[in-house]
Amino acid sequence: MRTLEIIGIGMGDPEQLTLQALAALGRLDVVLQLDKGEATRDLIDLRAEILRRYARPGHTVVSVPDPRRDRDDRDYRGAVVDWHRRRVTALEGVLLDRTAPDATAGILVWGDPALYDSTIRVVDGIRGRGRVSLRVRVTPGISAVQALAAAHGVVLHGIGEPVLITTGRRLAEAMAGPVSTVVVMLDGALACRAYTGRGLEILWGAYLGDPRQTLRRGPLDEVVDDIAAVRADLRARHGWIMDTYLLRPPAG
Repeated sequence: MRTLEIIGIGMGDPEQLTLQALAALGRLDVVLQLDKGEATRDLIDLRAEILRRYARPGHTVVSVPDPRRDRDDRDYRGAVVDWHRRRVTALEGVLLDRTAPDATAGILVWGDPALYDSTIRVVDGIRGRGRVSLRVRVTPGISAVQALAAAHGVVLHGIGEPVLITTGRRLAEAMAGPVSTVVVMLDGALACRAYTGRGLEILWGAYLGDPRQTLRRGPLDEVVDDIAAVRADLRARHGWIMDTYLLRPPAG
């Protein structure tokens, strides 16, 4: 039976890998790498550096072109489900064609595999089709939420209070609810711009854990324009951006 390791590798610093992740990397015969193209070449290079440092000698890297996702917002869920389905097909084919029946393959996942990442769902889809018999192991990693809190040196929640983690797409629902502290991920449009005038504080970070890490903190009304400008500049320079932010009432 093939074994598939889903390994959380943190947010960009190879030293963020846990001892459990290092052990998992040392078991890999084959690494499956979803390739999003030249725009994210530096992410591929960082994965290569992690493998150079920690992976088993003699491992093989198999690049799998990542299917393009339909960005039509009229049916967001349907578009994502279709994207996952095509990822299932692509990875299933590679497992059958490029790995031995008793091999250990691995997928390296930015952040943590259980938080806003599709890999576990895709692997469940592969297993559900029944063509590949898989033993699956999941290794957790440092997430953007943890890295953001550490970078700013804060506790995410107030004493005895909840914190809500959501996406930019669903921020309006979060802001309409009773939870006062919200962590926002996957926000390409900087949806927090709509919530100035409420006395909120924002703690923002891009490329968390990476040498390019960039942080901003302050009253949302005062710093949101600066964040937007910095974000646009970073995206233009690097071709991509990963950022996360926390919205909350001012600490006091």
